[in-house]
Amino acid sequence: MPEFFMQFDQHWFHLINHEWSNPFLDWLMPVLRNPKTWVPLYLFILCFSIYRYRKISILIIALLLASVGTADFICVRVIKAYVKRVRPCNDKQFEPTVVSRVPCGTGLSFPSAHASDHFAIAIFTAMAFKRNWRRIWFAAIFWAAFICYAQVYVGVHYPIDVLTGAAFGALVGWLFGFVYNRLYLKYS
Repeated sequence: MPEFFMQFDQHWFHLINHEWSNPFLDWLMPVLRNPKTWVPLYLFILCFSIYRYRKISILIIALLLASVGTADFICVRVIKAYVKRVRPCNDKQFEPTVVSRVPCGTGLSFPSAHASDHFAIAIFTAMAFKRNWRRIWFAAIFWAAFICYAQVYVGVHYPIDVLTGAAFGALVGWLFGFVYNRLYLKYS
């Protein structure tokens, strides 16, 4: 990675992980980045799809799962396996300056699969539900962005990891949302 990007990444990581920390966020951010925290939201999306869209809910759920699965697979099995960037909390040179608020894990860092998966969910659901809930765009993007921020805050990703993961997940979510909207118009 070019030196400019490394300096950018380390500077913003230090701000988020150190300078902007406080006891409340030290408690909140590990909770927000935990996928189990969001099970009620995932169930709401499932139930809302079935209740509001009936038969077409099968398409929504299938494409949502395909969106997340595609984003996750490409991030973890393709990009991370190729780039092999170490997490900040596992980087021997950078680790002494990292405040780890969750166990670091052994996985690689670039791009963030958390960011990719949650942005795929956010963009796909925003595109699928936009006919019935206009404000979903703001809520969905804010939710996914907050999870991305939490990944840096707890010390497991650099900012560029989550920005790249978010952009990739948004692209995948948009592609599957585009497919959904085409099929919705064709069959409804």
